[in-house]
Amino acid sequence: MIRIHLRSIILYALLVAALGTLPAEWAAAQGADAPMQISWEVRNRFRLFREERDFLLHTDSDRAGSILASEQALELQSDGRGWARNAVNRLCIDTTGHISEPCTRDNVKESYLTPIDHPITVRVAGQVPVGAICAWSFDVGDGPPQQSTLDCAEQINLRVAYGRATNVTVDVSSGSDAPQRLTTAIEVRDIFIAGLGDSVASGEGNPDRPVALADEGFCFRSYLGSASAQYYRPSRAGYKGGRACEAPDLLQVWQRQSALWFNSPCHRSLYSYQTRTALALAVRYPHVAVTYLPLACTGATISDGLFGSQRARECPPAKSGASCRGTVNAQLPELRAAISAAHRPLDLVLLSIGANDINFSGLVADTIVDAPTERELFTRVGVIGSVDDSRIELQRDLPRGFARLREALKPMVGDLSHVVYVSYANPALADGAPCPGGPAGFDIHPSFNVDPARLAHVSGFVQNEFLPALKALALCQSGILCRNPAGDRMTFVDAHQPVFANHGFCARAESDPEFDRACFSDKGNSFVSDIVAAASQPLVCGRSAGEYRTYLPRARWIRDANDSYFAAMTYPQGLPSALQPSDIHDATWGVLSAVYGGAVHPSAEGHAAMADAALPAVTSVLRLDAAPPPEVTSEPASPMSAAPVPASPVVGTPNAQ
Repeated sequence: MIRIHLRSIILYALLVAALGTLPAEWAAAQGADAPMQISWEVRNRFRLFREERDFLLHTDSDRAGSILASEQALELQSDGRGWARNAVNRLCIDTTGHISEPCTRDNVKESYLTPIDHPITVRVAGQVPVGAICAWSFDVGDGPPQQSTLDCAEQINLRVAYGRATNVTVDVSSGSDAPQRLTTAIEVRDIFIAGLGDSVASGEGNPDRPVALADEGFCFRSYLGSASAQYYRPSRAGYKGGRACEAPDLLQVWQRQSALWFNSPCHRSLYSYQTRTALALAVRYPHVAVTYLPLACTGATISDGLFGSQRARECPPAKSGASCRGTVNAQLPELRAAISAAHRPLDLVLLSIGANDINFSGLVADTIVDAPTERELFTRVGVIGSVDDSRIELQRDLPRGFARLREALKPMVGDLSHVVYVSYANPALADGAPCPGGPAGFDIHPSFNVDPARLAHVSGFVQNEFLPALKALALCQSGILCRNPAGDRMTFVDAHQPVFANHGFCARAESDPEFDRACFSDKGNSFVSDIVAAASQPLVCGRSAGEYRTYLPRARWIRDANDSYFAAMTYPQGLPSALQPSDIHDATWGVLSAVYGGAVHPSAEGHAAMADAALPAVTSVLRLDAAPPPEVTSEPASPMSAAPVPASPVVGTPNAQ
């Protein structure tokens, strides 16, 4: 049992870690005792965000120390509703995956893939005399410099050209003292990052705006087919249609109350480790901008997802009334087209792939589906897999897939060390050992019960065979044949795996949310079995399901099936014809709504821990800490008077703020 009091840790970290994670030259520039110098930073430098307020939320929370601590602080700040619930509607990529070109960011139209300039803030920092006057000059090299004179306590906001330096001079005058001249060059580095992969890469399990649940129950049928083979689980808030199994309704009516994802067909989420890693780069390096292109899609394999199209997880209701296409474009062609449109090289790829290639979801189904009827049916249609079959795919098919993937990525990144492969974590560990099994966390469906023997078998395969094989594949080790082993190695990240060994889906703590402790039974009897009573109150604890908070700190960093239903309650549509449900009360959707929202996937905390592991590797590959800070020179200057001049079309007008 884990007994760490997360709230106390987070609040303490927020108090003691202010500015502790900023680069040294930036922190020093803010100190009042430092020598006078020109200090600058790129504004709203995570370019996916259209509004600076969404970026500043993360610069403020970053003072907690780590990405995980930042996420936990934001979870408490939002009362578990999540920081992304509003930001998801203020992005340069819409929920269909379409890039806004141009994208209006802070009231300025910008090309997302091909920026021509960046907004910056410039100030004089250090030992600045009170009341000093600053005469600024910004020279981009083609036309007269822009000049402005104002109190040195004021900062200047302007736009600087991308791809060349803007030379900055400021003469600081104070009383009868001779003016002091400071000079530097401002040049923004815009980093182009793509995210590729499967459900762990996309952020499955963490809808940007979770589904809202109702007090009343909603009926699902069981596969037994009799009138009594029904059960009730919490309904969606706002749903006015038929809740009884005898009162079917249209899927389109039901969908109006769906969870909201950054991209619903792929269950792409702003909470994914890929987004959090790219965002952390922008937060912690004030002289860069990050152009981030998320393409990962839940359910993806190397063949169907990266190279070829795949089934969509779900389709949101379209305002135009168009029917669901049911498929998602392949990621690699999408990335290739974006690189071509951007007219610049790709700096980095974040990648996680391979779990679906060995049918990991089939292993999960084998572990949790316990009722004989469902086991027989799901085995017949291929939903339940076996370790033996996965082992064959791991040894035979996955190496060929990786070899093909390397050849496709080389032209895009050149050096494959710029492909940062972030491995999975074993989802079934607590205190370093496999979870004990049982129905706790999985009683959202009557047929679920985690079998201890099957779980231990799958966990051992993951820990001792699958994860080591992925490392060998990424690094050309252990007999994996690569054409050029020295140049074909990806950058591999697995530093998060030991931490996850204490945070599997069965981990529990006294600091877990009070609703979880009161309403999710550790004996697996969380839901009322009597269908008459359950229709009006499905929870044994008598509480409203709407009290559940998807984004609160928990001991478990892996979503269980109860979490999946309460966070997303997904009704997938891109299903094989053999599994296509007949109506919204269908038994198949009863099963899938409990797992297709992210069961056995990392929570937002888990993704933040993965991002903490990935960030050092990414900064090393990009050589961000190796780059010297901008040189600032200081010398005496003759008194001068500068007046504002018309703005150039490239740089823009300096504005005091």
